[in-house]
Amino acid sequence: MTVYPQIRTSADLLKSTIRLEELIPFLHQQKAKSCAIVNTKLYGLLPFWFEMKRAGIHPVIGLTVQLEWTEEQSLPIILYAKTNEGYQNLLKISSSIAIRTEQTIPLRWLLAYGKGIAFMIPALDLQGRWLQQTAEKTMLEIKNAYSNELYVGISRGSNEAPYERQAVEFAVNNGLPIVATHESLFLKEEDFFSFEVAQAIETGVKLNEAAKSNKEESYVLTAEQWQEKFHDEPQWLVQMENLLMSCQVQLTTDDVYMPKYPLSEGDTAESILQQQVVAGLQRRLNMETLPNLYLERINYELDVIQSMGYSDYFLIVADFMRFAREENILTGPGRGSSASSLVAYALEITQVDSLQYDLLFERFLNPERITLPDIDIDFLDTRRHEVIQYVAKKYGKQYVAQIITFGTLSAKAVARDVARMFNFESETLEMISKLIPNKPGITLQEAYTKSENLRSWIAAEPIRHKWFQTSLRLEGLPRNASTHAAGVVLSPVPLVDVVPIEEGHDGIYLTQWPMLEVEQTGLLKIDFLGLRNLTILEQIRKSIQFTHDIRLDFNQIPLNDGKTFELLQHGDTAGIFQLESEGMRNALREIKPTHFLDIVAVNALYRPGPMEFIPLYARRKHKKEQVMMPHRDLKPILEETHGVIIYQEQIMRIANVMAGFSFGQADLLRRAVSKKKRDVLEQQRASFVQGALAKGYTEQVAEEVYALIVRFADYGFPKSHAVAYSIISYHMAYLKANYPVNFYAALLTNATGNSDKLAQILMEAKARGIEILPPSINRSMRHFKVEGGKIRFSFSAIKGVPQPFLQKLLTAREERQKPFESIFDLAVTMTTANFTRKIIEPLIKAGALDEFGKDRATLLATIEGAQKQADFVRPGGDDLFEGALLAFGKPKYNETSPIPEKIKLQYEKEVLGFYLSDHPIVKVRKHFPEVTATVQTLSQLKDNTYVKMIGQVQEIRQLRTKRGELMAFVQLEDEYGAVSLTLFPKEYEKVVGKLQEDTLLYIEGFFEHRFNKSQIKIKDIIIK
Repeated sequence: MTVYPQIRTSADLLKSTIRLEELIPFLHQQKAKSCAIVNTKLYGLLPFWFEMKRAGIHPVIGLTVQLEWTEEQSLPIILYAKTNEGYQNLLKISSSIAIRTEQTIPLRWLLAYGKGIAFMIPALDLQGRWLQQTAEKTMLEIKNAYSNELYVGISRGSNEAPYERQAVEFAVNNGLPIVATHESLFLKEEDFFSFEVAQAIETGVKLNEAAKSNKEESYVLTAEQWQEKFHDEPQWLVQMENLLMSCQVQLTTDDVYMPKYPLSEGDTAESILQQQVVAGLQRRLNMETLPNLYLERINYELDVIQSMGYSDYFLIVADFMRFAREENILTGPGRGSSASSLVAYALEITQVDSLQYDLLFERFLNPERITLPDIDIDFLDTRRHEVIQYVAKKYGKQYVAQIITFGTLSAKAVARDVARMFNFESETLEMISKLIPNKPGITLQEAYTKSENLRSWIAAEPIRHKWFQTSLRLEGLPRNASTHAAGVVLSPVPLVDVVPIEEGHDGIYLTQWPMLEVEQTGLLKIDFLGLRNLTILEQIRKSIQFTHDIRLDFNQIPLNDGKTFELLQHGDTAGIFQLESEGMRNALREIKPTHFLDIVAVNALYRPGPMEFIPLYARRKHKKEQVMMPHRDLKPILEETHGVIIYQEQIMRIANVMAGFSFGQADLLRRAVSKKKRDVLEQQRASFVQGALAKGYTEQVAEEVYALIVRFADYGFPKSHAVAYSIISYHMAYLKANYPVNFYAALLTNATGNSDKLAQILMEAKARGIEILPPSINRSMRHFKVEGGKIRFSFSAIKGVPQPFLQKLLTAREERQKPFESIFDLAVTMTTANFTRKIIEPLIKAGALDEFGKDRATLLATIEGAQKQADFVRPGGDDLFEGALLAFGKPKYNETSPIPEKIKLQYEKEVLGFYLSDHPIVKVRKHFPEVTATVQTLSQLKDNTYVKMIGQVQEIRQLRTKRGELMAFVQLEDEYGAVSLTLFPKEYEKVVGKLQEDTLLYIEGFFEHRFNKSQIKIKDIIIK
C-alpha cells in the first residue's frame, strides 16, 4: 500500500494545480492507503478530508509552514495533526501565520502550539538549508520539546540528491527517524508546463521573464515510482506510512456553536427575550393588552425558539438592528422566510406583521425539522460596514469574522491570464475576449465547440494551440481570495478553536474557509446584505427632508395611496425595485393593482413557470373569468389570489386543512414534493390521501388536490419574502408618484458612470415635465440635486473631471461664501495646480461655466489666459497683487466666434455621453407630421406594426449576404434612445455610400422585438 505525505491541492491558490476530482481516482489506481494535504494555509481542508473519507483513503491534515530563522531567511517545515488537539493547534498555527505580514511563524509560537503535532523537516529543500550548522539550534529546540514527533524527510528526484548523504548523517547524529517524502504540486509529468503558467499568473511574472523552475519533478508519484525511488531504503517508506497512519484526527459536523448574548447576572436569554418581545409588540400595536391571537402566536414562536436554543440569536440580531435604527442606518423590511416570524416583527428585526399577511412561522423555523435559524438582513449598502464593526466591537475581535470567498479562473479570465503569461500582444488579448462569448458560466470547451472563429484562430499557429490547452488545464482553479459580500460568523468561543482565520479588512478577521465549510463546522452565519435600493430610498428621503422639510418614516407610509396605484397600473415603474423590467411592467398593466397584495402576487408570479398564470390572475381579478376553487373548503386560502396557488404557504395551509397535517409536516411535504423524487411523491401522496380520508374527504378529491399541490410546488414562492420585498417596491413607487423630482435626482445619481442609463432616466424625467438644469460651477454638487422643483445636473456625471478636483472646488466654494464671477476668478481661487486645460475643458464643454456670460468657444480660448492670471495673483478673494494689476490691467476674455450649435451638441455628447441641450431631432421633428413612432413608444407596439420614424445615424455596420450582396445594420437615435435598423440589399442600395454617422434619416418599416431588443426592417429610407 502506498501513502502520499506531501500533496498540495489547487485550493492553495495557484501554488498547485492538483484537483481533488482528478487526484482521488489516481490514488485509487495506486491503491493508496493514506494521503496528507499540506497547503500553505488550511484552504480546502474540509473538502479534502470528507472526499478522502468517502473514497476510503485515510486523510491526514497537514500544513506547510515557514519557520522564522534569520531576518531574510526561513526554514520550511511540514506539520501533521496526530490528534484532535493537534488539529486544534494547526488551526491556531495557520491563523497565527496568516495574520502576520511576514507569513512566517516564530519558533516560540510553534513550540507553544506543538502538542499533538508531528514535525517533518524537509531536509533537502532550499539547497539543504536545514543542514547548515546555524540551523542546528532550531532543530534541537524542537527535538527537546517534542522528541518523539520530529522526523527528517528525504525526497529523491531522477538524479542523485546532492544533500542526501548529509541529511542521513544529520538524522543519525541527532537520533531522528527518516521518512520518505515527495512534494506534489501537479498531477502528472505533462502538467508541469501548466503548473509553471499558474505560478506565473500568481506572481505576475511572464514566462519568458521567470527564473527556471526546479519543480519539474513535483508530480504525484505512482506506487511503482515510490518503490523505484526508495528501493534501497524501504524502511523509509514504512516509517512514513506509520507516521501518516498514526495521525488519527476525527472531524464531525454535529457541533453547533450558538453565540451568547451578554446578560446581567441573574438574567436568562429566555426571560429577556420574552420581555423584549411583549414590550415590542405592545409598542408595535400601540396597545397595552395584546389580542389573544397575537399572544398565542408569540407564545408558540417563543416555545419553539427556546426549545431549539435560539433565544441568544434573536437577542443578538435585535441588538444590532437597534444599533442600526439609533444610527439612522436604513434596514430592509425583511428578507426570506424570517419575515414570517411575529417575534422578529416584535423585535423590529422585520417590518412585516406575519398575522396580517397570514405567514406561517414553520416556513422559517420548523420544530419537526431542526435547522439553524437564518435571518438575512438588508442594510443601506454604504453603511453596512458600520453594523459589522459594531458587532465585532461588542462581541470581541476573536469571536467575529467575515467569510472568505474564492475567485476562480473562469473561461474568459483564464484565457486572458494565460495569454498575458505567453506575452501575447494587447490586440490579441482583445481578440481572445471577443472570441469567447459573454455568457455566464460558459466553459472554454463550450466556446471552442460553438465558435468556428475561435477554432480557426487556434488552428492557425502552434503557440495558440498550446495556449488553449494550457488554459483548459487551468480553467476553474481558485485564483484569489476575497471577502464574501454578506456572510459574518459569530462564535461563543474564540474562532481559532473552530476555524482558521486570516487578516481581513477594517480590523475584522476573515475565515480561511468559505461559506459551506464554515457552516459545516456548526458556526452560526448571519448575512449582512448591502441593498443598493435602500441607499436610493435613503437618498430620496434626505432630499425630501431638504426640499420639503419632511422626515419620512417609511414604516408609516400608507399602503393604499391612490397616486401610487395609478402609477403601478400604468406600469410606470422604471427605477422601481423588482418592478422595472418591461415584462414586469406589462404584467402590472395587465393586473392593474388596486391593493398591496396585488404587488405581492405579481412579485411572486413574475418568474419562469408561474408567469403563465399572470393572465389568469388578471382575468379573475377583473371578473372576466369565474374563479374556480379546487374545493369550497380551500376558498379562505385561495380567495386572496383568485383561486391561483401562488405561495408555498398556501400549499402548507391546504395540507393542514384537507389532510390534517401540522404546519411542520406541511413544510416537510412542500420541501419533499418540490424535489420531485418518485418514491417521496408516492409516500407523501399516500399520507395526504390517508389524512384527507380521515377528515371526511373523498379519495377522488384528495387525489385531485394532491395533484394540484405537486403541480404548484415548483412554482410556489415564499409569501414572506414576496411581502417583505414588495414593501420596498411599494415605497419606491410611492416616492416616484408623490415626490418625482426627488426620486429622479436620486436615480440619476446612482446611474452616474453609465451614460446610456443616465440618458434614459433624463428622458423619462423630461417626459414627466421635470426640468433638468445644466451643470453650474456655482450650484452643482457631486450628485444630482433638487433645486427649486428642478434637477441640477451633477459634476460627477461630467467625464474627465476628477474627484480630487471636485473636492477642492466644493471646499473653495464653501470657504468663499460667494459665487465665482469669471473664469479668472475661478482660476485664481483654484490655482494653476488644479486649473488645467485637461480638467476645465470638459466643464466648459458641458456648459458648467455658461453663467459667466460668455460663449463656450470664448471660454475655451481663454483657459491659458486664466492660467497666466492665476500665476500672478494671490488666491483669497479680491486681494490682488498691485504689481500684477498695474502690469496687466483687468484680465480680458479671448473673444472668438460663437461655437456652432452642432459642435456645441457634439461637445456635450463627448463629455456627458448624450445631448443635455435639446437633441438635434427635437428641433426638426415638427417638420415631419407623418411620423408615427419614437424609440420611447416602440416598446408599446406589437410585432409587425408598420412605423414611420426620424432619427440620426449613430453607427453603421455593413456586411455581405451569402449571395455577395451588400446589406447593413444601422443604429438610429432620436431624443428618446436608439433602435437597430435592418437594411436588406434592395433598401441599402438606395443609400449606400451616402449614409454616414450623424446623417438625418426618415425611415419606414416593420417593427419587431427580437432577443430583447427592438429592431425595424426597413421598407423605405430617405436621407434628409
